[in-house]
Amino acid sequence: MIDLRSDTVTRPSAAMLQAMTAAEVGDDVFGEDPTVRKLEETVAGLLGKEAALFVPTGTMGNQLAVRAHTNPGDEVIVGRSCHVFNYESGAASALSGVQLHPVERPDGFMDADLVRDAIRHGYYWETPTRLICLENTVNKTGGRIVPPELTSAIKLVADEHGLAMHLDGARLWNAAVASDTPPQTLAAPFASVNVCLSKGLGAPLGSVLAGSRSFIQRAHRFRKMYGGGMRQVGVVAAAGLFALEHNIDRLDDDHANARLLAEGICESRGVAIDPDTVDTNIVMFGVPKNKALELVAALDAEGVRVVPFGPSTIRATTHLDVNQHEVERAAEVISKTVAAFA
Repeated sequence: MIDLRSDTVTRPSAAMLQAMTAAEVGDDVFGEDPTVRKLEETVAGLLGKEAALFVPTGTMGNQLAVRAHTNPGDEVIVGRSCHVFNYESGAASALSGVQLHPVERPDGFMDADLVRDAIRHGYYWETPTRLICLENTVNKTGGRIVPPELTSAIKLVADEHGLAMHLDGARLWNAAVASDTPPQTLAAPFASVNVCLSKGLGAPLGSVLAGSRSFIQRAHRFRKMYGGGMRQVGVVAAAGLFALEHNIDRLDDDHANARLLAEGICESRGVAIDPDTVDTNIVMFGVPKNKALELVAALDAEGVRVVPFGPSTIRATTHLDVNQHEVERAAEVISKTVAAFA
């Protein structure tokens, strides 16, 4: 089975498991797990932030940021395609009591004009704007890298209005490698950044939220409130450290395989995709109208697993557990199967 559903389906390598087994541990609620502390310090350094906090999931990291930056009744400007708006089960309203205000251009990005127009004027009957959330890469638009000039322009608007900015950088490592840009540079405009260790990097779980020391202290309290206080979790933090050391540079392989897949299916009957839009490890392609669910089932029967991303759109994601030969085979199967539906 060639599993292209997500870069979260990877399994720890033997070397990663060995690192986990050898990890020095302590009680993290007491701040006594040395491996967790090392992971947090490492990520803070990579992102150019003062401090960081290890959390079980990316959703928790994002929601801690929303809670720490806002008060109940505030409004958060987000991209319509972003993870916080689409895939976090309404957590921002349920846990932080905030309202999300989605904006987006046709290409799936936010820009300064849209953000400026979305900011409230401060009348007492309005929901006060408090935070702007961006995502990089943008999963729902096919792993696209946010152009740095867009981020810089939005940052100017945020500063003008005294607003904080949070980055959902679940796949920030992919953006950094594909654009040959240090993660610290991509993270610099943001007061807080959440990065994932289990997407692309191959760790079994975990994300890290980074920001100023005072921000992380506030987020730490909310992590406990949300049930995220952990004990001898260095065994998992060790996997994250291993992933950061060994699995970032190799993301180039995933990006090359994604382009190979896109080029392999782009001329197939019934497939709609422009390979030039594949920035990183996600391949989003159109299929005959309302046939995505049927095609996903048909492809699974042929040994290729993908996921539907709409009634006529399918997503395939490359990762460290699929090689070039398997990607070439997947392209053949996808081309043949979609053509039969066209």
